[in-house]
Amino acid sequence: MAVKKMWGGRFTAVSPEFAQEFGASIDFDQAMAAEDIEGSIAHVTMLGSTGILPAGDVAKIKAGLEEIQQELADGTLPEFTIANEDIHMNIEAILTSKIGPVAGKLHTARSRNDQVATDFHLWVTHRLPEVVAAIDKLQGVLLKLADAHVETILPGTTHLQHAQPISLGHYFMSYFSMLQRDKERFQFNLKHASISPLGAAALAGTTFPIDRQQTADLLGFDEVYTNSLDAVSDRDFAIEYLSNSSMLMMHLSRLSEELIIWASYEYQYVELDDAYSTGSSIMPQKKNADYAELIRGKVGRVYGDLMSLMTVMKGLPLAYNKDMQEDKEGVFDATTTIMGSLHVMTGMLSTLHIKDANMEAAVQNDFSNATELADYLASKGLPFRQAHAVVGKLVLTGIQTHTPLQKMPLEQLQAASDLIDADVYHDLDPRVAVERRTSFGGTSFSSVKAQIKHGQTLLAEEDNEKA
Repeated sequence: MAVKKMWGGRFTAVSPEFAQEFGASIDFDQAMAAEDIEGSIAHVTMLGSTGILPAGDVAKIKAGLEEIQQELADGTLPEFTIANEDIHMNIEAILTSKIGPVAGKLHTARSRNDQVATDFHLWVTHRLPEVVAAIDKLQGVLLKLADAHVETILPGTTHLQHAQPISLGHYFMSYFSMLQRDKERFQFNLKHASISPLGAAALAGTTFPIDRQQTADLLGFDEVYTNSLDAVSDRDFAIEYLSNSSMLMMHLSRLSEELIIWASYEYQYVELDDAYSTGSSIMPQKKNADYAELIRGKVGRVYGDLMSLMTVMKGLPLAYNKDMQEDKEGVFDATTTIMGSLHVMTGMLSTLHIKDANMEAAVQNDFSNATELADYLASKGLPFRQAHAVVGKLVLTGIQTHTPLQKMPLEQLQAASDLIDADVYHDLDPRVAVERRTSFGGTSFSSVKAQIKHGQTLLAEEDNEKA
């Protein structure tokens, strides 16, 4: 049975059911039900305070909206229908069923264009603190791991080849820093999400004497759009959110990749907790890093969400176009993905078993201390390029004879350069090599402790700001 559309006055035909299903957005935009009601309560409050609607009508509409709001919270709200297309018209239809035709006055001085933009802005502003809080928790776990493993050493790599020994705490703090930038991007995102489009109407504003600042204040927005065309057509805040989400997922994916490698039989640097691993249906011995692999895999869908919205928006003329109905699903999907990934990564790292003996053994039998010998020769006056060549030949000999630099006889080292003395063995100790990297931001134990202290200060300051 066809339902009369609220906008159907000039239409003489009804779209077939499959077309209505194609055009409807209620399947996904019902996620903004709470925001839609919140926006409508603010709007009708303003209509009353400006005298646009009489107090009796305002009271009736507001009471009906608050009843719907409570039913939504209780899970007793009537089922939404495709016939009413979207969350806005579904809520209005429910309101009409409760209070009668006076519900139609709610839409005075408002269009679905500024209504949906308001809902979407509210939805993103409500989620941003949740994302930041989840990043905070993961950073807290990284700080604890770093603090516990300041003096755990392992091979740092470039090109996945052993490069130089580093502190494991230094490694964890690198991801803390990445997440700090991610968090700051999301925090800045709030500046562009917390702008009110309500009152822009369809695109040109309204003839009614509305108070846009009042509705912005009621809804907690920091600013009001200064241009009505921009207000209804802007989705930069959503693109920014998806871009930030993409970078966050990229960082989580890199960390996941290393955990997957480190948990492999060949590395055995770490063991993932059983709660964050899975087995094989055919191979009894298997313990798979499936959760880390899922985080790595889910990056693609968040990247896709970003590219989808960028593509939707790239050729749209001002102001609103139906294409923009495609703006929300990707943001909803990305939010589910990043929040799930953050929670899983936090749990995975909280329960991670680190095999520090295996990590340290790996730097005792490689040539990751080669730079130490080159630096040693350079400190004795040999030009670094010549020192590099001398050490390179010693490394080749060591590879051929399976002899690490620190285990080569002094006579053999001195045959390569007469600048080498017995004190070289001190510098070639991998642990000493780490501790000597005292430059700001380096991997020395003292430097890592300073990084941890700075990280703790950052989180404490943010906690104080929230309080």
